Amino acid sequence: MRELTNARWIFAKGVLFLVLGLLAAAVVIGKHPSWRDAALLVVAIWAFCRFYYFAFYVIERYVDRSYRFSGLLSFARYVLQKWRQV
Repeated sequence: MRELTNARWIFAKGVLFLVLGLLAAAVVIGKHPSWRDAALLVVAIWAFCRFYYFAFYVIERYVDRSYRFSGLLSFARYVLQKWRQV
């Protein structure tokens, strides 16, 4: 698969992710329409976003500047490898 470099397609991909997330959240809230479930969904989304930021920005910038992650599986392999060394 080629690397995506066209700014319009990158923007379109981001918009599609946003639409997909909004639709999924709407379905979850539609099936469980309560403030508690809505709040839990918001907290879960926020926490996963922060984890993603941690995995790809914090580790590369502050922990190991030589390592570049290509995805969450790459990050999991990196963490397992580091834990085995400790």
